Amino acid sequence: MSDPLPLALYRAAQVRELDARLIAAGTPGFELMNRAAHAAWRALRRRWPQAGEITVLAGAGNNAGDGYLIAELARRAGWCVRVLAVGAADALAGDAARAHAAALAAGVSVEPWCEGAELRGVLVDALLGTGCQGELRPPYAAAAQAINSAGLPVLAVDIPTGLCADTGAAVEQAVCADLTVTFIGLKLGLFSGAAPDLVGELVFDDLQADPLLVAAQPQAALRLAGAALPVLAPRARSAHKGACGHVLVIGGDRGFGGAALLSAESALRSGAGLVSLATRPEHLAASLARLPEVMCQSVESTYQLPDLCARADVLVVGPGLGQQAWGRSLLSAALASGRPQVWDADALNLLASGVVEVAQDVVLTPHPGEAARLLGCSVQAVQADRPAAALALARQYQAVVVLKGAGSLVAAPDGRLRLCDLGHPAMAGAGLGDVLAGLIGALRCQGLPAFEAAALGVWLHAGAGQRLGEQGRGLAASDLIPLIRQLLEEHAPCLK
Repeated sequence: MSDPLPLALYRAAQVRELDARLIAAGTPGFELMNRAAHAAWRALRRRWPQAGEITVLAGAGNNAGDGYLIAELARRAGWCVRVLAVGAADALAGDAARAHAAALAAGVSVEPWCEGAELRGVLVDALLGTGCQGELRPPYAAAAQAINSAGLPVLAVDIPTGLCADTGAAVEQAVCADLTVTFIGLKLGLFSGAAPDLVGELVFDDLQADPLLVAAQPQAALRLAGAALPVLAPRARSAHKGACGHVLVIGGDRGFGGAALLSAESALRSGAGLVSLATRPEHLAASLARLPEVMCQSVESTYQLPDLCARADVLVVGPGLGQQAWGRSLLSAALASGRPQVWDADALNLLASGVVEVAQDVVLTPHPGEAARLLGCSVQAVQADRPAAALALARQYQAVVVLKGAGSLVAAPDGRLRLCDLGHPAMAGAGLGDVLAGLIGALRCQGLPAFEAAALGVWLHAGAGQRLGEQGRGLAASDLIPLIRQLLEEHAPCLK
């Protein structure tokens, strides 16, 4: 899958520090501002070549400076241009003040913003950029609301106003852009939380930054793409099923047998040499009919589980497990096995309720509701800062954590963080988490460590969902499994 964006993700303070380093190394701040304006203007013309008119809404900081210089470029190109100064022009300082003067010298019309002001052409959001903190104050809230109500195309400079560059949390009036052009370093908040609904098409320009200076700057996370993707080793030509790992899926209480079947099928099709399924006796016939390649075992008592666990390399626990006595006893037995594990669904709910302690070598795969229960907070708190929530879970449980959702995150106790920006809203359906759990289990049993297996599994799962989502609604979880197999082979061929 083609991916033109950099891998590194930064918090706003890290990008500001990088900006300062570039200036200290000899690139004047006004030159960087000019490069940003040119990058945004190029992107605007590519997206709306026949527009012929822009309205820039400018604040009072460097983001406004970018906006004034975009206005200057548009004016010199013969477009109709107007700047509405939401931030008072006399409050501008430094490079932003120089940009304002350059726009005036080019003949750009600059008017004070007022509610009800007419908006025309392409709207350029140059209000706050990464300087937005918390709720929007007057007059910025009204200006952002006017942008959203105008029904006109919107370009956001660096980041849509009202979207937090660090977390992806958004205020109610946050600008909804069709195109966002961001600079120097990708902001973590462009991919998390509410960002997918606000950013639109994302264009990045490094402003000709020195690659060595950029490489020396600490990062907050890496995107799952390119060199950041783990690779499953090819198989020897003499490989046999016993050398390719054995996954045991534990789950499927009465009425929930399908969840465990989806995990087992996903593990099988993702390359596990052997797959077993421990489930309720009532599901045995259906399991054998659906998946004859899987060794289905009916389990009524935990006494039957230790031998099954002993033969497996990795356990996938939780799909359809339930929270009744049967599920609780099987989770306790799995915990006692000491095997590497993937915990999903009810295994996470039982962990949150205090029924069991966490396993020593485990990947936890919560959705936001399960993450909230594990952290003892609200879903809103999780979604307000998804990166922080993922890292907090990893530290609290000393486990690799996959926080599912738009912009799924993979966190490790040592602070490593990966973000996947693939996926599609058609994936909003039942059973997809069961497929992911089985996939991660299969990657683990084929030799990938927990963090790498989780990262690659999330990327494969989201990539398959994105491709299939292009067909529209009605995506079933089992639809992903054949395409996951295809993507895995494209990424890491079975043979050299």
